[in-house]
Amino acid sequence: MAHRKAGGSTTLGRDSVSKRLGVKKFGGEKITTGQIIVRQRGTKFRPGKNVKRAEDDTLFAMKEGAVKFTTKKIKSFTGRLVSRKVISVE
Repeated sequence: MAHRKAGGSTTLGRDSVSKRLGVKKFGGEKITTGQIIVRQRGTKFRPGKNVKRAEDDTLFAMKEGAVKFTTKKIKSFTGRLVSRKVISVE
């Protein structure tokens, strides 16, 4: 017969590695072709002029220039006008 209770595994103590999401280049900063502007999950920021969206929703520059953040009113699928953040390179 055992003298001690068996040491079971705990459900605590595990955590995922952070994904380093967020804005990498801010408004007015100079940027070159292919540089990442924002890493995101979903489309919190929308691509504007000279900006493309990658497969994982990352926004990157298509041309050299300065980053510009704006808001744009877009009609949602319900018909309401919704304000969305748009990033472009000028």
